[in-house]
Amino acid sequence: MLEALQGIYESSAFQTIINGFLDGGWKYLVMYVIVGVLFYFGIVRGFEPLLLIPIAFGMLLTNIPTISDAIFHMDFFVQENGAVIQWADIAHDGGLLDYLYLGVKLGIYPPLIFLGVGAMTDFSPLIANPKSLLLGAAAQFGVFAAFIGALLLGFDVMEASAIGIIGGADGPTAIYVTKTLAPHLLGAIAIAAYSYMALVPMIQPPIMKAFTTKKMRAVKMEVLRPVSKTEQVLFPIIVALIVAAILPSALALIGMLMFGNLLRVSGCTERLSKTAQNELMNIVTIMLGVCVGATAKADNFLDFNTIKIIILGLCAFCFATFGGVLFGDLMYLVTGGKINPLIGSAGVSAVPMAARVSQKVGQKENPSNFLLMHAMGPNVAGVIGSAVAAGVFLTLFKIV
Repeated sequence: MLEALQGIYESSAFQTIINGFLDGGWKYLVMYVIVGVLFYFGIVRGFEPLLLIPIAFGMLLTNIPTISDAIFHMDFFVQENGAVIQWADIAHDGGLLDYLYLGVKLGIYPPLIFLGVGAMTDFSPLIANPKSLLLGAAAQFGVFAAFIGALLLGFDVMEASAIGIIGGADGPTAIYVTKTLAPHLLGAIAIAAYSYMALVPMIQPPIMKAFTTKKMRAVKMEVLRPVSKTEQVLFPIIVALIVAAILPSALALIGMLMFGNLLRVSGCTERLSKTAQNELMNIVTIMLGVCVGATAKADNFLDFNTIKIIILGLCAFCFATFGGVLFGDLMYLVTGGKINPLIGSAGVSAVPMAARVSQKVGQKENPSNFLLMHAMGPNVAGVIGSAVAAGVFLTLFKIV
């Protein structure tokens, strides 16, 4: 009996954690604490639960010593010096998450997420007020600020590009860039990006209030003009063509975003639009979340670079909010007080949460103020802007 119990103990994860505590076993306990925090934010606080819960569970699965290698092998996908991935090894020795992770590595899941986002999002506020594009562009200041900061902290240009995208508050875009330029940082970058997306209601309001006056925040904007169906149909088609001509590297994301929106507004593809919004979006979200969480193994996640990424991500998001609000201040002055600068904070890509924060802060100053639709313009522009920034980085630094 004692021999049987000893055998069970030796084959369990407890031996690795207890016997090897000083030799790295403590890292697993730290990862369990991080998993618990993510579960808390997702389940108890309700912050981005559809993503934080799958990510946390993926982290849990791949941080169980002695058995985690049965389902996921990060070394199959992170190749040194441009070495070719050995597909035969994945097919022969791969586990469940290795097969699912192919959707990340091959760049399939993020564009499909964009397809669902496009199908769920109303682009009319952006079409009715094209100036919103400028606010979305201004919010990309956080992307390039984080890029420069990462370079100064010792990351190479490809790693800095992946870290910079966190400033766009766009998880799928951050994953899309990172899986190509810096796959070894995927866990840290994805968790930082989605965590800050979840914390938008906590991070943005202090910055918005610091760079606006009470008078600015109370500005009531005119009702947006009606947008015709012709405009709604032509917009996604034209944007896709422009991006294809100017920045092909961003076409996978922007193209699927616009395709999803076309399904929404065409008036004859309601079933496809609903599928993209619901069943497809939910399935891809599960797979993407679990796979991203699986990359955060204790050995490669718990190092000083992860701490730097978390700090840079927070700074990037703050700078993005600052850039959008500051440009909103400028538009307020140029238009003689007709633009409420709070909508500039919605220039980040967290749709529609950032727009709701603009609405909430504005309504506190003026209960009769309704900024949601006005803020959706910069919000949609932010989605497009972060994808364009990703395309720029991929074009400049991708190793073919």
